[in-house]
Amino acid sequence: MNKPNPIDEEYTFEKGLIISSTDLRGIITYANRKFCEISGYPKDELMGKNHNIVRHPDMPKTAFKELWDTIQAKKEWTGIVKNMRKDGKYYWVYSHISPILADGEVVGYTAARRPASQTEVEESIPIYKDLLEKEES
Repeated sequence: MNKPNPIDEEYTFEKGLIISSTDLRGIITYANRKFCEISGYPKDELMGKNHNIVRHPDMPKTAFKELWDTIQAKKEWTGIVKNMRKDGKYYWVYSHISPILADGEVVGYTAARRPASQTEVEESIPIYKDLLEKEES
């Protein structure tokens, strides 16, 4: 009997707000306890790492290009994101990312994430699947 691949196993959570901040390059400068708990990484393994440490391979590059284009233009971005824990399991979040401004200049970004609803996930899957197929062709 084959053991299931962790990348195919969902990690679900119902409560809590994941908060993190990054510098301009996406390097994590702050991670709350909930982020550590849900991602499966201890704080010292998140700090100083690129936020894409939790990026799931099912997420299309074009989704992140849109995210970065939006926040670098000093605008807020919201969307559904599939992330991957340290143990390989995935989890879905509704993410709200805001630029951190100092004297009118962007100095970093803060993300607040909550569990994505089943409806949000179901609506996102075909969109991301289509974007991935276009990237691969």
